[in-house]
Amino acid sequence: MIDSIKKKSVVRRFSVIPLLTNYELTKKNLWKKLGRLQIPEDDDADDGGSVPIVRHSWKNFDFAELAAATDNFNSENLIGKGGHAEVYKGCLPDGEVVAVKKIIKNAKEDEERISDFFTENGFHLVLQFLPHGSLSSLLFGSTECLEWKIRYKIALGIAEGLQYLHHDCHRRIIHRDIKASNILLSEDYEAQISDFGLAKWLPDNWSHHIVFPIEGTFGYLSPEYFMHGIVDEKTDVFAFGVLLLELITGRRAVDSRRQSLVIWAKPLLQTSNFKELVDPRLADAYDLAEMKRAMLTASVCIHHLSTMRPQMTRVLQLLRGEGGQTDLKPKLSARRTVILDGSDEEYSSTCYLKDLNRHMQLALE
Repeated sequence: MIDSIKKKSVVRRFSVIPLLTNYELTKKNLWKKLGRLQIPEDDDADDGGSVPIVRHSWKNFDFAELAAATDNFNSENLIGKGGHAEVYKGCLPDGEVVAVKKIIKNAKEDEERISDFFTENGFHLVLQFLPHGSLSSLLFGSTECLEWKIRYKIALGIAEGLQYLHHDCHRRIIHRDIKASNILLSEDYEAQISDFGLAKWLPDNWSHHIVFPIEGTFGYLSPEYFMHGIVDEKTDVFAFGVLLLELITGRRAVDSRRQSLVIWAKPLLQTSNFKELVDPRLADAYDLAEMKRAMLTASVCIHHLSTMRPQMTRVLQLLRGEGGQTDLKPKLSARRTVILDGSDEEYSSTCYLKDLNRHMQLALE
């Protein structure tokens, strides 16, 4: 079986989900927008709300085709590299430019994870080529300053995508690894969530998952997740808040001095310190109302109690200036009882910051 897998590489259209900029879409157009399923031509007769019958549109490539497309995986075509994969720019015979992701995990790991949701367990994935690459490379790896209107557009796009995954998708999906390097950008800076290797289904009758080991990227992990393994929609909300802080400040979630962006930013958010918080490269070149909304949204998303964080539907309202509350200093209780692993636990902001420091030191040793 493994030998047969090695001979084929599968286009995994769900490895990158285009984020929707308009939710006034029919279900037919929604599936087309996602670009991973094929809609029968006679579906025009049904726009009344039922989910159309769809067929998978994955395409198989043999290794020789991918080797030819990437010039035998020439290092000059290498456009990205991580701990478990390398990504090459390639050109198919019909002229289409693609990104070929070469998985470098061992075969045993792939076999064990083959049943995981959205786990990239093939050896090569053929994806849409996105000329701007990741948000991380654009925000942190470029000498040019990413202008605010583009940053805000990206923030809205990510929020729309997470709203779809959490609330509008047929089944609730928790991504678990929202971070700047997993947000890819199209030519017109439309954001796309990528890398669903850690994603989890969350059944409707489950409030959360308890998972171990803890996986993800330090700096984006919510306290209930890295302390107790609790995974639900608020896990992604916290990570989105950190990502929003990165867009506001131009700083990484954890910097070269191992300083947490959340710990650094919290007191500045509480005092509305624009001068210290906003990316100095932006100077005053930003919309003040949008910046206030972004700061408010970030502050509630990174709350140490998951119960105090908003759902993504509310996050979108805050970013768009809808549904009231534009005060930059929301009234959040300093202490609140929260149920963790079936027991009551008093957990304060101070305790959270201490735990975050402790876990950061352990993670970075």
